[in-house]
Amino acid sequence: MNAMTTIRTVIGLMSGTSMDGIDVALIRTDGEAVQEFGPSASYPFTDADRETLRAALGEARALDDRAARPGVLGTAEELVTGRHAEAVTRFLAERGIAREDVALVGFHGQTVFHDPARKLTVQIGDGEALAQSLQLPVAWDFRADDVAAGGQGAPLVPIFHRALMATAGLTAPAVFVNIGGVSNVTFIGRDDALLAFDTGPGNALMDDWTRERTGRAFDADGELAASGTVETERLARLLSHDFFDVTPPKSLDRDAFSSAALAGLSDADGATTLLHFTARSIARAAEHFPEAAGDWVVCGGGRHNRELMRVLGGLVAQAGGRLRSAEDVGLDGDATEAQAFAYLAARTADGKPISFPGTTGAPVPLTGGRISRPSAQR
Repeated sequence: MNAMTTIRTVIGLMSGTSMDGIDVALIRTDGEAVQEFGPSASYPFTDADRETLRAALGEARALDDRAARPGVLGTAEELVTGRHAEAVTRFLAERGIAREDVALVGFHGQTVFHDPARKLTVQIGDGEALAQSLQLPVAWDFRADDVAAGGQGAPLVPIFHRALMATAGLTAPAVFVNIGGVSNVTFIGRDDALLAFDTGPGNALMDDWTRERTGRAFDADGELAASGTVETERLARLLSHDFFDVTPPKSLDRDAFSSAALAGLSDADGATTLLHFTARSIARAAEHFPEAAGDWVVCGGGRHNRELMRVLGGLVAQAGGRLRSAEDVGLDGDATEAQAFAYLAARTADGKPISFPGTTGAPVPLTGGRISRPSAQR
């Protein structure tokens, strides 16, 4: 078997902009198909961790050098690297997996700033240090090459979504929706062509509103939102953002949208207006699809919000589609992004492209990421 068809056991790691914690997943893959889905787990950040990461988000807005780590950014990077090392170590121990059976780790890091217009995307997390800590090769820094070439640097998961079509028993055209801190979609056409882009807010705006108003980390099941009334004028103002007029591919920073337009609303009315904003902006993605899609499969933490799924399901049905959770089609919606970065790590190891003109706006299909090896393996 040559290097281009090597089947590897790979661990993928994802810490999203919702900042809830670290997802870990193991797959066996050759970077084309997934031969086996292994176990997965999630390890939450502490409240103190989240405070550090939120402080890093604020400081990152002043960066003009993606490698700089002034002030709290340096502290946050050490935190992210250390927590990922702990997560992998726990995962191996809890699942009874021998370290020597793992060929590679795919490490996304924590995005703290993303502005492709400035050719700047910043993910904190030191892949070199993680490789030394784990004594395993680590693929990381997946977005930089795409952004440097003029791409959006996001989303990167679409090539993995296409690989999941057979597993999920889906017929094209179909859509994968990921609702994390930001939401994004992958449209897979009858000819396997990919169109992918960020659609607008995901959980981040809703979570921030809930935390600021109630002190809770998030609105469980959308109960607060379900008790409120949509303020239609404010919703229209949110939906008038210039981003929605941009032709994809396109991507967003976590803090591209603000809840300032909701000033003066009650906790419940603000929550439901933001929930409808997220749902409407996802559903509007269909305006850019080349043809109507049947199944819309939702991955990510947002699918646990029953009120969001109810509202989004109604909007998708109006467009002739059917909303399904990842579990409805035999997938693990909590592990999808971690699995994706394991898949992308395998592709990086083989020099296969991970971003494409239809997914990030890259000029041509591009390889990406770099691999750091522990000193003993150099």
